[in-house]
Amino acid sequence: MRRVLVTGASRGIGRAVATAFAARGDRVAVHFGTREDDARATLAALPGTGHVLIGGDLSRPDAARAIVSGAVAHLGGVDVLVNNAAVAPGPENRHAVAEVGFDAWQRAWRTMTEVDLLAPADLTYHVARHLIERGAGGAVVNIGSRGAFRGEPDHPAYGAAKAALHAFGQSMALALAPHDIAVSSVAPGFVATERQADRIAGPDGEALRAQSPFGRVGTPEEVAAAVLYLASPEARWASGTVLDLNGASHLRT
Repeated sequence: MRRVLVTGASRGIGRAVATAFAARGDRVAVHFGTREDDARATLAALPGTGHVLIGGDLSRPDAARAIVSGAVAHLGGVDVLVNNAAVAPGPENRHAVAEVGFDAWQRAWRTMTEVDLLAPADLTYHVARHLIERGAGGAVVNIGSRGAFRGEPDHPAYGAAKAALHAFGQSMALALAPHDIAVSSVAPGFVATERQADRIAGPDGEALRAQSPFGRVGTPEEVAAAVLYLASPEARWASGTVLDLNGASHLRT
């Protein structure tokens, strides 16, 4: 039994990840930012016992310390951190350089950088120090994005933050390996979460499915399966990897 902190676990990929860990007998701290009702639904549906709800606004620089401290206190420690919470790209934060004013441009960059990069860095710091002080091994898995490699012209801050998150994970893989802490990332393509249901069902659906030669989009459960493996002791040798999960919709060379 391990103690697992999953950020942004109210729904979507985070909910699937929390469920996957709980199904294998782990105890999970379900973090939420604003969607408390959804997070409570996630918590109530988790198999097993001993799980806990942890709130915290990751746009605030003091949030990471409190979130990790709360998870440690309620679970008795943290062995695995999954950095899933993020400000995702959408119509409300579109910031194509040729279309938006400078105020909107700055706002998008700062919001996405704070939540999608700086918060995972802070969370990783606190979990890593906790593990080092315990003299225990563990794992950190970052949820990155295909957009880090193919570019995000309408949401460049998102693409840049996710690319930096991948690079951060590789730096931490080198830094934390001597402490038996593995750090890796996954880079999903388009995933069928609740947030994307309208797009998939609407006029964009056919084009989204056509991005992959499989003719469909990914599922949260597929991402969760990869996270579960990368967080396992059997995957220690995969530390530092960035695993593409995009159904061959974007191939890196």
